[in-house]
Amino acid sequence: MSLELQGKLAVVTGASRGIGRAIALALASHGARVVMNYLRNEKAAAEAAAAVGNAGVLARFDVANPEAVRGAFKEIASREGELSILVNNAGMAVNALTLGAKDADWQRALAVNLGGAFNCTRAALRSLMHAPGGGRIINIASVVGEMGSSGQGLYAAAKAGILGLTKTWAREYASRGVTVNAVSPGFIETDMIAAELPPERRAEIVKAIPLARVGTPDDVAAAVVYLAGPGAAYVTGQVLRVNGGLLM
Repeated sequence: MSLELQGKLAVVTGASRGIGRAIALALASHGARVVMNYLRNEKAAAEAAAAVGNAGVLARFDVANPEAVRGAFKEIASREGELSILVNNAGMAVNALTLGAKDADWQRALAVNLGGAFNCTRAALRSLMHAPGGGRIINIASVVGEMGSSGQGLYAAAKAGILGLTKTWAREYASRGVTVNAVSPGFIETDMIAAELPPERRAEIVKAIPLARVGTPDDVAAAVVYLAGPGAAYVTGQVLRVNGGLLM
């Protein structure tokens, strides 16, 4: 395995399960030290940290809370050193038709999925601008933010906002050596999908995917490793779709 990220410090939000856990494992396997953020599931976080081993350290904070984020990133900087890679992965699914959506659902969907990325990026930028070889910001978007999805308007709106922030930050901080890109997963095999997707709906989705399968967290993690590494030094403001051809 290449150690192209040796000496780099990464923060991965929402790293206790699913895509975030796979990203943390992949970055560590390529040599990075990884700060793994989580909020509630202590057991899953501990298991993920154990899987990463000595290259991982846990950090518990709510990405939707700006004050908590600022404090967490200050502590990370003082304890671990300068940050090179930020992966904004933390998110939550909020499924509701527009007429049935509660105000609290809308606010929380935006606060976590969109506000979380904004809060963490703002807190990390000064460190990333001093990263040797340039800083990397990788935002985890979603295919539904690009194409929409019935019953997922709140989530889709937040993920569409991620794409706008990605392109804006890429323009704002290119001169400071920071690249900013998004990875837009399609239907990925996670606990959330397994719990919420009926078998008949799953079959319909797979039928619509040219590669004829649901993706894995490792598929997404591989894209993140690429964008975090030296091979993507001239790539910024882009959306890398990992969706099996569902959206081209």
